[in-house]
Amino acid sequence: MSVLDETYTLSNGVEIPRLGLGTWFIDDDKAADAVRAAVAIGYRNIDTAQAYGNERGVGEGVRTSPVPRDELFVSSKLAAEIKDHDQAVAAIDGSLVKLGLDHIDLMLIHSPQPWDDFGGDGYDQGNREAWRALEEAHRAGRVRSIGVSNFQQHDLENILQGATVVPHVNQLLVHAGNTPFELLAYCESKQILVEAYSPIAHGSILQNAEVQAVAAKYGVSVPQLCIRYTLQLGTVSLPKTANPDHMRSNAEVDFEISGDDMDVLRGLRDVDYGEHSVFPVYGGK
Repeated sequence: MSVLDETYTLSNGVEIPRLGLGTWFIDDDKAADAVRAAVAIGYRNIDTAQAYGNERGVGEGVRTSPVPRDELFVSSKLAAEIKDHDQAVAAIDGSLVKLGLDHIDLMLIHSPQPWDDFGGDGYDQGNREAWRALEEAHRAGRVRSIGVSNFQQHDLENILQGATVVPHVNQLLVHAGNTPFELLAYCESKQILVEAYSPIAHGSILQNAEVQAVAAKYGVSVPQLCIRYTLQLGTVSLPKTANPDHMRSNAEVDFEISGDDMDVLRGLRDVDYGEHSVFPVYGGK
């Protein structure tokens, strides 16, 4: 059985494939081809966001693939700037229209703060308002599961204060060199599944001698090792690519990293994101 056939079960009983396709930086006019290629290879988990500007293309790829809609898991995210109930309601409607789908399998709040104030405060009430809109869409069956992204423990506790639904997912920056152990443990304690975005990291991790040595031991590439690492942490792994060869390679991770080597990777502290450092989630502000 390939990793592409493996799933986790969310706290509400919905199954989510363990390996997905991230679509950040895939242009809208190229997204449909990327999705169709991924589905042909065997991917069943497709992740997009309002901020990516490619929901239309992703939806086209989903609708025109030969695989039935109910066999695909499609995620999107509310724009980080939306911290208001009515705006969130309208934005959820907007995503469904752009995707051209009658339901979304997972909808997230993209960030606890707007991107231009990432890490700032004063958004607790707004996040609760946006969450209420997601809960309503979930109750109505238009969104099968709901969650958050980039939420720290405080942000999760804030949501939980008045929530009728505990977030099913928290999508986080997780990779060898950046493993947020305490936050992962907190999410597990609340039955919140973590999705790892950018599992292959950026920049220097690909040239890290320790990572290269571990990859060589298993006869795999550094990206394959990094994806496998996030899977063995118990997260959904969401490598992003529009290249079908990379999609295939990213799914060839049916090997097991030993406990000792997992410890080596857990101990890495390598967070030089190179050109991507300008993005808030990679430390820029």
